Amino acid sequence: MSEETMSQTVPPVREWPAVDLPGSDFDPVLAELMREGPLTRISLPNGEGWAWLVTRHDDVRLVTNDPRFGREAVMDRQVTRLAPHFIPARGAVGFLDPPDHTRLRRSVAAAFTARGVERVRERSRGMLDELVDAMLRAGPPADLTEAVLSPFPIAVICELMGVPATDRHAMHTWTQLILSSSHGAEVSERAKNDMNAYFSDLIGLRADSTGEDVTSLLGAAVGRGEITPAEAVGLAVLLQIGGEAVTNNSGQMFHLLLSRPELAERLRAEPEIRPRAIDELLRWIPHRNAVGLSRIALEDVEIKGVRIRAGDAVYVSYLAANRDPEVFPDPDTIDFGRSPNPHVSFGFGPHYCPGGMLARLESELLVDTVLDRVPGLKLAVAPEDVPFKKGALIRGPEALPVTW
Repeated sequence: MSEETMSQTVPPVREWPAVDLPGSDFDPVLAELMREGPLTRISLPNGEGWAWLVTRHDDVRLVTNDPRFGREAVMDRQVTRLAPHFIPARGAVGFLDPPDHTRLRRSVAAAFTARGVERVRERSRGMLDELVDAMLRAGPPADLTEAVLSPFPIAVICELMGVPATDRHAMHTWTQLILSSSHGAEVSERAKNDMNAYFSDLIGLRADSTGEDVTSLLGAAVGRGEITPAEAVGLAVLLQIGGEAVTNNSGQMFHLLLSRPELAERLRAEPEIRPRAIDELLRWIPHRNAVGLSRIALEDVEIKGVRIRAGDAVYVSYLAANRDPEVFPDPDTIDFGRSPNPHVSFGFGPHYCPGGMLARLESELLVDTVLDRVPGLKLAVAPEDVPFKKGALIRGPEALPVTW
């Protein structure tokens, strides 16, 4: 490709303000970027410079699964980003490339397999029933987020992690401070340090453990010299924080089902379609604002006739990939019969979300329990009056006022 041809294919840099959006509205800037090309260039509110944005399903899968794009090189760069502060811990799994990334993920893999997740199914169902019992006893109206959608994922991830029930509240508080951009970098950093110290102590106590929970697996792996204590703590923090994403995802899911009662009624009437329907909701719901962590091109790579040069920052948009019309016919429509449904809501490649199966389990338990046990459930306010989080990286309702 000649320099002249290349210069014609390099798109202008687009400012992406990533404003707080109401409900499950799809980001109009992202929709424009998708229309403008398979690769565009963006500048986000924080960090420095510009980055490539990849939006097509096949290209997203290529970038996330190709060793020519690395995460570790992001550590020393102030790449343009949504988060106002950027405090990655060196050795954290999100910023490792294979083979170190593979070694670290392997240490906890058993907890996140189908068998590992099934281990907590009945306990999770019991905890969920207790939360719904308490909500029904208190009577309507209720905040579904406060009563069920927030405490349930916290309880489940703490169960899987091996965090005692008495420490769940502290975990939740730290997670909220780490994920929110409205308190400032200092508060977030202090919360992260507190969570690091907590897991350092817990993992240190479990060096000879034979338990199946995550901190026991990490403690045993450290004890065998397979991973370092710092790596174990970094992974524990990431998994704990990621576990709470279900609160926001399920909040959007129930906001959607209650805003479009015909969807909820169909799921009540046809319980056999629920697993496929949940997959479709996971595809359709815009889980986050803008984009997550970037990668750095480690050598020149050409995608769709555009050359990405070594050292360039690259983002993929899973939200855009999930609306690619080449893969999902009529992508903006919620189709409970959609099959196949190769959505990438849990990512793709080596950094695929380890908690994907757990999140699916929680979503299925929530839909089954809440829809079946509260048949008259409806929003207590108009759908547009449901308050959504402001200044958060992950989208979701602040509260979900319901009655029955």
